Amino acid sequence: MALEGGTGGSPEGRAYRSRFAGIGARLPERRLTTEELMASTRYDTGIELERLTGVRERHVVAAGEDSYTLALAAAQDALAHAGCEAQDLDMLIVSSISRHVGGMRIQLEPPVSVRLKHVLGADRALSFDLSNACAGMMTGVFLLNDLVRQGRIRRGMVVSGEYISELGRNAAEEVRDVTSDQLASLTLGDAGAAAIVERAPDGAPGIDVAGFTTLSGHSRLCVAFPATIGPGTTMHTQAREIHAAGIAEAVPRLREVLDAAGLAMDDVDYLIMHQTSTRAIAKGAAAVTAEFGAAPKHMVVTVDELGNTASTTHFVALWKYLNEGRFRGEDRILLLALASGLEVGIVIFTVGQLVERYGQLVGSHGYRD
Repeated sequence: MALEGGTGGSPEGRAYRSRFAGIGARLPERRLTTEELMASTRYDTGIELERLTGVRERHVVAAGEDSYTLALAAAQDALAHAGCEAQDLDMLIVSSISRHVGGMRIQLEPPVSVRLKHVLGADRALSFDLSNACAGMMTGVFLLNDLVRQGRIRRGMVVSGEYISELGRNAAEEVRDVTSDQLASLTLGDAGAAAIVERAPDGAPGIDVAGFTTLSGHSRLCVAFPATIGPGTTMHTQAREIHAAGIAEAVPRLREVLDAAGLAMDDVDYLIMHQTSTRAIAKGAAAVTAEFGAAPKHMVVTVDELGNTASTTHFVALWKYLNEGRFRGEDRILLLALASGLEVGIVIFTVGQLVERYGQLVGSHGYRD
């Protein structure tokens, strides 16, 4: 497993630590309940999706919204919370699975990152797009952490906008019963998220360790194809198999990363797993507890009200909890990505100064600083 610690060195031999300077997100205003989605299916499936997955609702795009608009709004939100300007960024990474720009049009060239950095005003930033399934944003953090740690950059952003509710609409046309390999598509929601990683001041807390590995033997457990029944894409997932493989592969990698950081599971205050279903999160937590003989103090669950938002899921959860004032500066957070591929990504960090930059939740739709 590739590991990058919290400290490293510049070409002059100086050690640096990175930290999260700001987390941003954008959720569409429109919400779609599971009851409404299942009422739209072509066939009488008899599936009790909310009971099976714990997903009550998800946010979905409206007219004028797409992957790009969600990413742009999230990037602007991250910059505002980080207290820096776009021209302060040395690198900009776009890590969306979906690349919808202008509705359903998919943009590959020029890269979305080029358009985004010019609109933001980050003209001096190096930029590129990457795609690593639901681990995309975590992959971006892994890269930025390494570059900051080495002294190659001072500050960078990874951003993603996921317009994936089309997969649920297409699945609703084809799912017949609970055995369908498109069942997981019915849990998906739309969201944008962004994270700014910067060099931490001397002695300040930040990212302790980041680790990543690819286990390509499981790559066929989740695949996507152009839809044949409408616009967009269909996703086909062997849900039980991919979850079992993910947990089996993640637990030994988690031990490796904790050992590298000199940490025990007791040192973790919040564990944020990939948000696929409440049942999957509970099973993952049980496997972690069985392996380590201890559990994180808190398990973060947002899938019930947001659905599975793919590569943005960990950072939307962070943004939500920061805005709700749930974290303390000394809290240590463990982000665990289990993504199609199969990818296992782990980032452990201390919240630090982030708690000073966020306010409290107000109302059902908005947040105030």
